[in-house]
Amino acid sequence: MSDNTMPLQELLGHLDQLANASLPLWPLPAGARARLINVSENATYLVEAEGFRSILRVHRPAYHSRRGIEQELAWTQALASDGIVLTPPPIAGNNGAMVQEGRHPDLPEPRFMVMFTFAPGRQPDENDDLVAPFERLGAIAARTHLHSQSWIAPAPLERPVWDADAVFGPEASWGNWRDAPNVTPEIRSVLEKAEALVCQRLAAFGKGADRYGLIHADMRLANLLIEGETTCLIDFDDCGTGWLLYDFATGISFMEDHPQVPALRKAWVKGYRQVRALSDEDEAEIDTLVMLRRMALLAWIGSHIEAPEPQALAPHFAAGTVKLATAYLEKFA
Repeated sequence: MSDNTMPLQELLGHLDQLANASLPLWPLPAGARARLINVSENATYLVEAEGFRSILRVHRPAYHSRRGIEQELAWTQALASDGIVLTPPPIAGNNGAMVQEGRHPDLPEPRFMVMFTFAPGRQPDENDDLVAPFERLGAIAARTHLHSQSWIAPAPLERPVWDADAVFGPEASWGNWRDAPNVTPEIRSVLEKAEALVCQRLAAFGKGADRYGLIHADMRLANLLIEGETTCLIDFDDCGTGWLLYDFATGISFMEDHPQVPALRKAWVKGYRQVRALSDEDEAEIDTLVMLRRMALLAWIGSHIEAPEPQALAPHFAAGTVKLATAYLEKFA
């Protein structure tokens, strides 16, 4: 979220001003105001007026192109219109465009912005009984995968790539995991072995069309809104190309070591197989994709340490990651 070396609170103050000054770009009721509710890759605002609510996403600079954001919205609209998933639709601006642009005199770069219809529901907690929701989530993931394989995507596709090079390569999307807080020499030694094994197994697994394609890439609890037995999937901001089963790995983001994860995996796979075939060979590689995702998140914490969520996770995340890596190495090395 940072603009160069600007302190976070100063940046958020500028973004708050930008968000509220930009509201006239959309057909909103009089008196609408924007209030920050989340800051991660982007700043997310709840927009409220009497009898009205919507969600405004203010994008971080240099993360997605305008075309890339438009491609995200094109896929989400196709998924919704084809009855594949429940996801809140974007709201067009007064000029008809889904992606708006705003500037603030104290920010060096303009910001892309998208407004979404407000979706009801509750974000689940990792300590809830998540077995039934994860069975539904597996089915949701399978439906999105079937849809992405038949959907004619805009070309060229300007969306992120979530492969081993994107996590471990010299231009890694979220930086080098070695730079994350509390990665001691001992932890680094184990994680380097895990990285090598992940890369080896994924290279052998391959990128066939039945295993690799356009995915949501961030189906974690924060991006689910549950109401009864209905799940609304939000925030396709990271959608891009990757291994299809990476969507399970993202579903357990930041809770990979939670005691109920084995039950969640079983439930997710059960739900997935109700919709789309999944071979035992593919299922076996879920462990590798969970390790890939966990190390990507370790890098993310290091490169986003100015934000509240990474700061809260930082003290213990490296130590938890090495425990997962040790178990992974013992299972597969």
